[in-house]
Amino acid sequence: MVLIGYTMMAEQAGPRELVSHVVGAERAGFDFSVISDHSFPWLESQGHASYAWSVLGAAAQATSRIPLMTYVTCPTFRYHPAVVAQKAATVQILSEGRFRLGLGSGENLNEHIVGAAWPAAHVRLDMLEEAVDIIRRMFTGEYVSHHGAHFDVENARLWDLPDAPPPIGIAVSGTRSCAVAGRQGDLVIATEPRRELLERFDAHGGAGKPKVGQLPVCHDTDRAAAVARAHDQFRWALGGWKVNAELPGPDGFEQAARHTRPEDVAEAIPCGDDVDAFVDAVRPYAEAGFTEVALVQIGGAHQEPFLEWAEAKLLPALREL
Repeated sequence: MVLIGYTMMAEQAGPRELVSHVVGAERAGFDFSVISDHSFPWLESQGHASYAWSVLGAAAQATSRIPLMTYVTCPTFRYHPAVVAQKAATVQILSEGRFRLGLGSGENLNEHIVGAAWPAAHVRLDMLEEAVDIIRRMFTGEYVSHHGAHFDVENARLWDLPDAPPPIGIAVSGTRSCAVAGRQGDLVIATEPRRELLERFDAHGGAGKPKVGQLPVCHDTDRAAAVARAHDQFRWALGGWKVNAELPGPDGFEQAARHTRPEDVAEAIPCGDDVDAFVDAVRPYAEAGFTEVALVQIGGAHQEPFLEWAEAKLLPALREL
């Protein structure tokens, strides 16, 4: 059975609301949760970008069962990998072992704020792989010094260690990232139901490991309202990651998506309250080999009705996949 997760999308709701939403997701019966880690929203209409790690600390205390996960954190620009290791270890303790550390090579949208030049994709992946090595060494509790191609660590140590380190997930979108994930990851993360990504991950050491996907949805009893909201806040998602990783701010995404029509969004994102349409959108992930799928309900003010509907109708239908 594919596990169904809930996404705390930090670009569309404030920090207190995000915690309330994940409490509701636990109550509704979602199998796990994830949170985005942004310094900017994709579009100004989303309107939020709180600090994911503070939200995670609060969520760890406000919930008791639902697993938590970053989806995803970039450990190479805004955050030094040694600091990411400390944050992840702390959340793992606070959540009593319910945390997984999802990592990726980042988007210019979020990482540009520190003023570093945005390098080519292959350089970002080299940085990610070095960062994961540092984080894993930090998780041992030993003193770590490291002088590598991209990072320096001097006599660092984690003084508060969880009983077990958080599993590390690696986000993939192409051949080289799959190789990094297979070598370095305890699980793989992807946002498209592409079987070839999972096959490449398996070929590089990922066989038998969890495979976590993500799917935007827009529930509303008024389908036209759902389509309009999805177009207003999520039309950027149709651009693909070769574009989405490169643009530096919401204005760029406004321009990149200016020709995207509501009907284009409705074709890509299930909208309304037809359970079968939502199940049909999840099915390609299951068929591709994903073991988990995190749903993103579009619209920060529309989470409670979605959670009620999911508990009553959607989750029981998805359990049959």
